[in-house]
Amino acid sequence: MGWRDCLSRKRWLRLASAAAVIAAPTAVHARQVALPPPPPLAPAFRPNAVPPPPPGANLPEVKPIIPDDEFNAAVPKLDPADDPELAKPLESIGDFERRIASEQAGAKPQEGQAPPGGDPALADQQAVEAIGDAPIREAELTKPLPPLEDFKVEQVKFVDAPADTRDVAIAYQVQLTGLDPADALTEADLADRFDDLSALRRGKGNAANAAQVASRAGEDVVLVRKLLAGEGWFDAVVATRLDRSDAADGQPLLAVIEVTPGKRFAYSSITVQAEPTLPPGLIRDNLGLKLGDPVRAEQVLVEEAKVALALPENGYPFGEVGQRDVLLDQDTGGADYTLPVTVGPRGTYGAIVSEGNEAFGADHVAVLARFKPGELYDSRKVDDLRQALIATGLFKGIGIEPRRTGLTGPDGTEVVNLAVKQEAGPPRVIAATAGYSTGEGFRAEASWTHRNFSPPEGALIVSGVLGTLEQGAGVTFRRSNAGKRDRSFELAAELNHSNYDAFSAYTGRLAVRVSYDSTPLWQKRFTYAYGAQLIGSNESVYAPAIAARERRTYAIAGLSGQVGFDTTDNLLDPGKGFRLIALVEPEGSLNRGFSPYARLRLDGSAYYRFGGNITLAARARIGTIQGVSLDDLAPSRRLYAGGGGSVRGFGYQQLGPRDPNNDPTGARSVVEGAFEVRYRFGDYGVVGLVDAGQAYTAAFPALDDLRLGVGLGGRIYTNFGPVRIDVATPLKRRVGESRFNIYVSIGQAF
Repeated sequence: MGWRDCLSRKRWLRLASAAAVIAAPTAVHARQVALPPPPPLAPAFRPNAVPPPPPGANLPEVKPIIPDDEFNAAVPKLDPADDPELAKPLESIGDFERRIASEQAGAKPQEGQAPPGGDPALADQQAVEAIGDAPIREAELTKPLPPLEDFKVEQVKFVDAPADTRDVAIAYQVQLTGLDPADALTEADLADRFDDLSALRRGKGNAANAAQVASRAGEDVVLVRKLLAGEGWFDAVVATRLDRSDAADGQPLLAVIEVTPGKRFAYSSITVQAEPTLPPGLIRDNLGLKLGDPVRAEQVLVEEAKVALALPENGYPFGEVGQRDVLLDQDTGGADYTLPVTVGPRGTYGAIVSEGNEAFGADHVAVLARFKPGELYDSRKVDDLRQALIATGLFKGIGIEPRRTGLTGPDGTEVVNLAVKQEAGPPRVIAATAGYSTGEGFRAEASWTHRNFSPPEGALIVSGVLGTLEQGAGVTFRRSNAGKRDRSFELAAELNHSNYDAFSAYTGRLAVRVSYDSTPLWQKRFTYAYGAQLIGSNESVYAPAIAARERRTYAIAGLSGQVGFDTTDNLLDPGKGFRLIALVEPEGSLNRGFSPYARLRLDGSAYYRFGGNITLAARARIGTIQGVSLDDLAPSRRLYAGGGGSVRGFGYQQLGPRDPNNDPTGARSVVEGAFEVRYRFGDYGVVGLVDAGQAYTAAFPALDDLRLGVGLGGRIYTNFGPVRIDVATPLKRRVGESRFNIYVSIGQAF
């Protein structure tokens, strides 16, 4: 309503000027209510009283909030030509007061004159209104209200309702209608989703009362609408009702949710608003929405996420997917889908910049990166670098951020630098492992490591072994990612004491080793290792010449080389593929000149998974020592069979030739094989196993007198690999052999 409309409809009110309207108090007409007059205020209490300023106070100049010229400019101009009411002369104050007094005395307003305050209820000039159509006859209503000081307040008392009127727990059933399993709604599987999320279903058919059932049903109405909208039914009608028809017969209350899906909206147009890309169809090819397909919220989110991933994986590190717009046509059921995408510049790798609390510098970060400057930007390689940095164990926080440089790169791209934000963590760590097998007994190993003793990634490791048959300590310096990712350099010094049935020994060892191994982050097809070692050992050995044991001191120098080939799908728990590992250790005794010999070993394993949760696994090993007689070979360097990592069902080193005291003597050749059937269900699994093997005095295995062990195993699958518990027994058990052997460790047997 405009100013002129307001003035023309209220003829009894005239404006002398716009300023007079704002300054004058507003007249309010209301029905009269008999209320006692408020008590007079104490002289000291004046709500609006403002104390005068103290004498001599220097008060600041008070300026008007709105200057007059600004106020006058904002007031609309009123033209009498537009409204005749504005041209009429204003009523004088005296005439106005006399007219109001006359109206209050009972005179009726003149013809054409509006009722007081514009309220038709006061048109009869009665100051007191009747309730309804009858006058007030109740004496209490006509009495004046008592003074406040005489008013008494009584506390309200709540009385428990009778037992027969309290809420009674009830049982109910749920019926969802309108989602016919035979129609197209089954493709969204809405009924199953409803069962998973329904408030009525969560109540499991029990409620405190019918009101609670109705409340749950109301929640489910909202749920069904959301589920339908998420699958393209945006105008679905969902209603609920409580069917009490069978409740009187003792049957549960029936909560019915009735669905009328209506039309399902489908894409009538799909538009991508983006700058051109290379390749040209990069965005549209990764946005798997098709014309005619129903509008499904889950699919939209998935396809937009694909676009968001595809851009940085194909050279656009600053690409962003904007807010989609979907316009629905209620008449046709069509949906116009529009997706704005900010592509940004196409980039190539530039420099790596390191920031923050560094564990090492940008030059070593570049060693871990599997990309070179000038290559097209690929976020997958950046993620791989982030994971490699985390795998060092030196950080409590790491982040990698692409940054624009404005420099031109190859093929018109822009050079993109990577800012690596480091937050170094505590470098020291304590670790421990433990295991048990019947033949070896308990074995526990603990270590203290300073992972960045000599940056970058130069770790100092102090370790100790305490077991039933072995005790020892060692110090190792290891540099990880030494000049190349996943290549390690180790320098170790060890002292050990071992006390096996085959021999007892006090051994010292110095070794150096360079290895390129698989890791859980990057499992490699080809691996290698090479090194050298010096061994000094004092050992007990059975001497055939004296038909008794004696102690001998050995000095051994040797080299080692190993190569591996791996096609399996998992480093710790393979399900398909095969592995081959060849080990060559040329070494020699330094006791009486240099007497060379060679230790050779070949290991292979294969895996096949079928049915999703059953894996067949097989392993074979053959080893030989060439160029030395058994008596001239230190017992600790001989070959043995039996135990958890060899032939299960037999004790540690218990297979092979024996001395007259029935103690194993070790051998110069060995052959082993194993077969497992692994069945996994969730985070658990069971294994059936058969192992076979034997050790021989000759340099080549004779493949006779093979011993078999059978057993069962259990697996607990964790995020770092399976925990293994195997129990096996030897077939055709001989005198002195245990009925069964137990093996506990981490990881599969092979």
